[in-house]
Amino acid sequence: MNDFGGQNAIRCERRIRACDYLSVAQLYLKDNFLLKRKLSIFDIKPRLLGHWGTCHGINVAYANLKIRGRMTNFILGPGHGFPALQANLFIDGDLAKVDEKAQPNLDGIKYICQNFSWPGGFPSHASPVTPGVICEGGELGYALAAAYGAALGHPEKRVVALIGDGELETATALSSLNLCKLFTTDTNGKVLPILHLNGYKISGPTISARKSERELMEMIRGFGYTPLFINGDDTGEFQDALDEVGMMDVPFIIMKTEKGETGPRYVDGKKIAGNYLAHQIPLKDVKHDLKELDILETWMKSYNFRELFDEKEGFLL
Repeated sequence: MNDFGGQNAIRCERRIRACDYLSVAQLYLKDNFLLKRKLSIFDIKPRLLGHWGTCHGINVAYANLKIRGRMTNFILGPGHGFPALQANLFIDGDLAKVDEKAQPNLDGIKYICQNFSWPGGFPSHASPVTPGVICEGGELGYALAAAYGAALGHPEKRVVALIGDGELETATALSSLNLCKLFTTDTNGKVLPILHLNGYKISGPTISARKSERELMEMIRGFGYTPLFINGDDTGEFQDALDEVGMMDVPFIIMKTEKGETGPRYVDGKKIAGNYLAHQIPLKDVKHDLKELDILETWMKSYNFRELFDEKEGFLL
């Protein structure tokens, strides 16, 4: 067991909460970003376009890696989860380095939310204009190949590739699993694949989620990796895995989180969190349905964002 805990674990949890909140805010809000007053239909964007279901898992992985400094590059396979990636880049000030309007303050929150998935603003997917992006992620399957390419001939690099479990069903992703056999010398960097096992893709369950834990791990072993299966929302478990990874030649983390976790569980009798219905916009009629608007407000208030962000001091993470 590692000694990661105490304040570090709290910081990790607070960062995940903040990024989850900002992910939701980018999808829905054009005003009232701190929920200082009751949420109104006039606070909601006229067009809702983006993907929620994978965001929490992205934030979990990014926070755990970032707090320990265990990556040189982070390559996001499910680039449709861009609100999560942008939230992290925004909080760290990386986005402000290329766009001075995206300062990590209230004006910056307004800027990234109003301009997310909006003409002339930020696209709904990770794109080449995003700081550090070398794998756009709009067409799934290329993350792992891009990670190995980034590490090729750079022994100083530690590249993490987050792969969606729907993405793993593509021929490109499956073929890329063989690349570990070519990275057996000290002249190349280290690649850490993390399979984000959230169980569902755009319209149904994933094949990986239908396998038993043993079956999935044996498949990964067959490609030459040493797999570690973890509950992503257990910070200690995640950090233990990172410690083990440091002692392995060809590690592979399988990180399980629920699809759409921290979001609404049921809407109109339909299961959302833990189901494919969380994949895109889980509350599609929130601008016209007051019941859905109340659900959104309850959802956003559950993150207690105002204890994570102060208008004068900024982020309190």
